[in-house]
Amino acid sequence: MVQYNVTGMSCAACSARVEKAVSALGGVTSCSVSLLTNSMGVEGSATDAEIIAAVEAAGYGASRKGAAQSSVSADEAALEDKETPKLKKRLVSSLGFLLLLMYVSMGHCMWGWPMPAFFGGNPAAVALLELLLTVIVMVINQKFFISGFKALWNRAPNMDTLVALGSASGFVYSVVEFFKLLDVAAGGDAVAAAHYLHGFYFESSAMILTLITVGKMLESRSKGRTTDALKSLMKLSPQTATVERDGVEQSIPVSELRAGDIFVVRPGESIPVDGTVLSGHSAVDESVLTGESIPVDKSEGDGVSAATVNASGFLRCRATRVGEDTTLSQIIRMVSDAAATKAPIAKLADRVSGIFVPAVMSIAALSAAVWLLCGADFGYALGRGISVLVISCPCALGLATPVAIMVGNGVGAKNGILFKTAVSLEQCGKTEIVVLDKTGTITEGTPRITELLPLAPTTEGELLRCATALEKKSEHPLARAILRYAEEQGVESAEVTDFAALPGNGLEAELEGHKLMGGSGSFIAGRMELPAELKEAADGLSRQGKTPLFFARDNSLLGVIAVADTIKEDSPRAIAELRNMGIRVVMLTGDNERTAKAIGNQAGVDEVIAGVLPEGKEKAVRQLQKQGTVAMVGDGINDAPALKRADMGIAIGAGADVAIDAADVVLMKSSLADVPAAIRLSRATLRNIKENLFWAFFYNVIGIPLAAGAWVPLFGWTLSPMFGAAAMSLSSFCVVTNALRLNLFRLYDSSGDHKIRHKEKKIEEDIPMEKTMKIEGMMCMHCENRVKKALEAIDGVEEAVCSYKEGSAKLTLSHEVDDAVLKKAVEDQDYKVL
Repeated sequence: MVQYNVTGMSCAACSARVEKAVSALGGVTSCSVSLLTNSMGVEGSATDAEIIAAVEAAGYGASRKGAAQSSVSADEAALEDKETPKLKKRLVSSLGFLLLLMYVSMGHCMWGWPMPAFFGGNPAAVALLELLLTVIVMVINQKFFISGFKALWNRAPNMDTLVALGSASGFVYSVVEFFKLLDVAAGGDAVAAAHYLHGFYFESSAMILTLITVGKMLESRSKGRTTDALKSLMKLSPQTATVERDGVEQSIPVSELRAGDIFVVRPGESIPVDGTVLSGHSAVDESVLTGESIPVDKSEGDGVSAATVNASGFLRCRATRVGEDTTLSQIIRMVSDAAATKAPIAKLADRVSGIFVPAVMSIAALSAAVWLLCGADFGYALGRGISVLVISCPCALGLATPVAIMVGNGVGAKNGILFKTAVSLEQCGKTEIVVLDKTGTITEGTPRITELLPLAPTTEGELLRCATALEKKSEHPLARAILRYAEEQGVESAEVTDFAALPGNGLEAELEGHKLMGGSGSFIAGRMELPAELKEAADGLSRQGKTPLFFARDNSLLGVIAVADTIKEDSPRAIAELRNMGIRVVMLTGDNERTAKAIGNQAGVDEVIAGVLPEGKEKAVRQLQKQGTVAMVGDGINDAPALKRADMGIAIGAGADVAIDAADVVLMKSSLADVPAAIRLSRATLRNIKENLFWAFFYNVIGIPLAAGAWVPLFGWTLSPMFGAAAMSLSSFCVVTNALRLNLFRLYDSSGDHKIRHKEKKIEEDIPMEKTMKIEGMMCMHCENRVKKALEAIDGVEEAVCSYKEGSAKLTLSHEVDDAVLKKAVEDQDYKVL
């Protein structure tokens, strides 16, 4: 998506006009215009010149973002509030002259307040003063007339057109009445001439412009606050960096830093760009990017990100990503791009905005005509028409969605939750089924030792020392868990000789003249008797989803070490919160069914789908989509096909890799608690948008008939143009202020959660063919995966669910497959088919 700055837009009708003009270009596949940020996002093959020309032909200005600046500085310049100071000056000047005008038109003419002797008994002089003061206010606010009549000339009337027509109509009528007054005054009838003073709309014309300027200023200030989160992100990037050049440290602007440069960061300083630590050790505060308050330890080889703060030690780093490639720049671009897109819920407001202004102008003309036909005098009928023009507010309609999207995105970004588009922010809250990848999402993703069960007289230390010595030369993932635990406990591993990996995935070696053995229960049981109590304990561990490893020395059992991929501390709570929101939680895993169910029970999920390899996840998601809207949560790498297939792809633990193409939502941290938080934020944002749209529609539905005088025959209710302008000036302000309430939203507070209602979809499935194979030699889940992958590569095998504990593989077939083919596939992986 290429982004452009757009100038000259004042309301939703303007943004609709620009969007329509650019969308009509050949080669443009999508165009989205944001009134909030005065920006436009365009996708397609159209050139910059063609797009800018189309915008200018529609009566507005455009320029490509970042054409002459760096990404962050260009975006920061685009978001800078340039309008509020200008509006403030206009407002102060307008108010000064308006107060004088009100003193003359109402204070003197209606209540007899004193005036200089020159004006005493001279209605023509008073009228001329009113006219001059009104002209001054109109000149101060000439932008309404220039923009409004220019839009009318381009046949694209906007909010400024309504204001300009309303103010100009009152002014022209008053000028005509002024000349009548002069004519009567010239005849010497001062009393009759004074009567004309009460029919002027000079003060209304000036008041309309001033009140609309009040509303514009309040709206501008509030709109500026909606981008506070984005602007605060932009300000995080340090302006200078300390680099090493020819062995000498020197300070240079960050913009001059290049990939490969060596830079140093002292305690308390911000890291200028993304890089890799070459030397030093420190704790780095990454809260600005991830929302995580606890500093992260960094040492040689670790990655660091721009704008994070070096909390303690000295770091020497090599720059890897600079400029617009840094994590911070990618986050800013993602939030900015999301603001430039449109949510589906905004489509109704867009359609209404496109015809709103012409419809209001027609209603105003019709109102005045009807009152004239009903016998009202021209001044009264004109007042009704002006009231309709100035009370109608297309701005509230145009701002209802984008302000909420911008604030919602900002709140998410501050907490490490990034929505790529407005669509993802809206749709995330409509999720009915959340699919969680087990490894790295629910669990830590790395096996750890959970229990040491030595058999007397062996001690825990002796069991761990022997196991560490035996596993040191093994490349099995479970061996790394034992070695890691031994290192944490300070156990040094001795060197073994005659190391061998035996069939059935057992290990054997010599240590100090003693023969060591290790492996699964079935491997050890084939070589010695297992005590009943130890066998029972191992079975209990297996039922909990853990892998028991048996170790022996000189044919005497030493004990059992249980290894498991442990569940993250916050996973059960996060899953409980999802279920409390009415969302069905499904866990996908490549583990066998027994292990998977044990972990699923600990985590508290609704359903477990076991025996799924990475390439089978996409198929599982496709099946679940028949039952409802699916959000897939994974790491964004080997889960990419499933993330793409799901209605909502959520990449968790992205860290520095925020630009994950397959994901719709990117979670910076590895905490599962961010998933319900993202859904909660989406629901709150959608609720806020609905409130805004209701107010915008309700305001116009009630206000326009009131201004037109529809209630005069029934209740005698009428509305002067001044009150109409006041109402209009506050309508947009109310919408933006309501959106700003999202800044107070607490993402991690589950007390307000409620369950969504959704219909269960009926699934029709063909009855599949099934076969079961008995296999010898599988020892762990990695063995299961090897067998599973080999079998599922055969044409006709839809799914293979393998279990090393049961020594079996249950096959689901789409058509008959010869047993010899199945047997060969397994035996090619060095396992025996019984």
